[in-house]
Amino acid sequence: MLRPSEARDRAAVIELFASPEVGTYLGGPRSRDELERTAPEVPGRRFGFFVVELDAAMIGMITLDRRDAARPGRLRPGAETTEIGYLFLPRTWGFGYAAEACAAVLGWFAAASPGEPVALCTQTANERSMRLAAKLGFTEVAKFEEFGAEQWFGVWHSTAESG
Repeated sequence: MLRPSEARDRAAVIELFASPEVGTYLGGPRSRDELERTAPEVPGRRFGFFVVELDAAMIGMITLDRRDAARPGRLRPGAETTEIGYLFLPRTWGFGYAAEACAAVLGWFAAASPGEPVALCTQTANERSMRLAAKLGFTEVAKFEEFGAEQWFGVWHSTAESG
């Protein structure tokens, strides 16, 4: 189930960002002490933030954000684009939850913003994320260096939604 963030999700959000496995391709885990001090009571309370819930507990999150036009990886010169991001607790990896939840968010976005593309950027070394991008129908636009690693930048169009 996808839903907005609630106060009860705070512990799971901290667990996500403090996880060494989750942080592998995101610059490493963040300090649990720092997260406990700085995480808001209701994390992710904003448009484009979706909690993925299973058995009444948060197992992950999906975000839709505007990608800064100044960063490497663009779909249109000088223009921002919508970018999807996702994080799931390691114990839930490999069950298809990310694919199902991301597909639902992409479907929602396509209905809300017909014809608008969605970007996805991940390290090429992140094999799971690369497989998910392909499964969701993202196609490569570019590869580039950022954050000290090779990045893969892809695009999804609602016409590719059949996957």
